[in-house]
Amino acid sequence: MIDMYSPLPLGRIALANRFVMAPMTRARANADGTPGPLAAEYYGQRAAVGLIVTEGIQPSDDGQGYPATPGIYTDAHVAGWREVTSAIHARGGRVFFQLMHAGRMSHPDNTPHRRQGVAPSEIAPGEQIFTLGGMKDIPVPRALEASEIPVVIDEYRHAARRAVDAGADGVEIHGIAYLIHQFLALSANTRTDGYGGSLANRARFAIEVAQAIVAEIGADRTGIRLSPGFTGMGLSHGDEGPALYRYLVDALESLGLAYLHIVHYGDEGILRDLRSRWHQALILNRPERSRDDIGSDVVAGFAELESYGQMTLANPDLLERLKADAPLNAADPGTYFGTSPAGYAVGYTDYPAAG
Repeated sequence: MIDMYSPLPLGRIALANRFVMAPMTRARANADGTPGPLAAEYYGQRAAVGLIVTEGIQPSDDGQGYPATPGIYTDAHVAGWREVTSAIHARGGRVFFQLMHAGRMSHPDNTPHRRQGVAPSEIAPGEQIFTLGGMKDIPVPRALEASEIPVVIDEYRHAARRAVDAGADGVEIHGIAYLIHQFLALSANTRTDGYGGSLANRARFAIEVAQAIVAEIGADRTGIRLSPGFTGMGLSHGDEGPALYRYLVDALESLGLAYLHIVHYGDEGILRDLRSRWHQALILNRPERSRDDIGSDVVAGFAELESYGQMTLANPDLLERLKADAPLNAADPGTYFGTSPAGYAVGYTDYPAAG
């Protein structure tokens, strides 16, 4: 019987099991965007899961949304991330870098060049964002000119190449909440050119990003994360959501990507529809999944892998604890982001092992 502890081929690599560490922003990078001093230890501690998907990594200065998030577009970034991938691989793990362009979810105080965010259209999300000066209103973004869109797509391509240079086994395109999702959403995209209007036009940016990355590093090293049910950060698809995601998943499926990573928020109908359209590996994240339900989607054959966020954050020895039926550490939300006043390692690399 296939279960969570069985191996799985994924693209050009082999995974030891079906557990995935979900991407989680930790906001502990250095000022220049290189991973912080304990990043290699943090990820290395969790290398027993079949696949680690890193925190979101910006592909450019414009792509940064929050303070102290890492990049993957300079030589210094590559050198810093190489220490992380070496630590993961030394312990038998595998890692995909998540490429995340924040788009309009940004503030000039948080970017190296101190410019406003870019987006499909000049529509603010109507939310606040954390800056080193405290919470501030997110300003209206600058709408990308049609001539700039190929440049942004090339930033994704370049970041994917740099990720592989740094030792990543592949990259995951972040398609939830941020720039790619902003192109998809009617509430954020009112363009009248080839990237707005019809659902095919709104899906075009996501598809072209995927195509560019596939051409650069290969489909077998490329995944994407989507969430048809996500409606936060001022994003809405109107009544077109199911049709939009069917169209998008069909287009991405034809590229032969290594996997589709779905964050699921309750519409079982659209989830089953997308599963039937996708013939490569599917990673499923159910944010409210309990410990008792771990492995249920894999055992049922509904997904090939399951991803977990807080459980892997708080339990570097998650698999050992589950096998031994040992209690799990509880994650501390107060130390999710940034350095704690009590020290850099607090809530990051200091979660104890069961023994």
